[in-house]
Amino acid sequence: MQPETNTTASTAIVFFDGVCGLCNHTVDFLLKRDRRGVLKFAPLQGETAAEILPEEVRKDLNTFVFADHGDLHYRSSAMARILMRLGGIWWPAGALLWLIPSPIRNVAYRIVSRLRYRLFGRKESCRMPTPEERDRFLS
Repeated sequence: MQPETNTTASTAIVFFDGVCGLCNHTVDFLLKRDRRGVLKFAPLQGETAAEILPEEVRKDLNTFVFADHGDLHYRSSAMARILMRLGGIWWPAGALLWLIPSPIRNVAYRIVSRLRYRLFGRKESCRMPTPEERDRFLS
């Protein structure tokens, strides 16, 4: 992992496949529930990902990544940590997900990630934030 800038080290960033329908639905879900605005979002195909994530992670678009205070969390662990970071009623949901052993969580994650384009579609280009969302998205 390359060193992070001060801005990104203290920011909670959700990295997602910008052309994946399921990933975009997940981003929409998180945006609606993150009333405190603690999460930022960046496509795995973008510049922020190139600065922070190892190349092998950026090439594997099946991997959801959460960067929180400089720590990287992958796949189902990322989702559990994101839910806990949201706080409120989402913290216990994330904690319960975290209690499931990661090999079991990640088997389910891999099955969904293999089927995601077939089930949820694939976009022609990365998701464009609305004007209201623009400050929540990194390049």
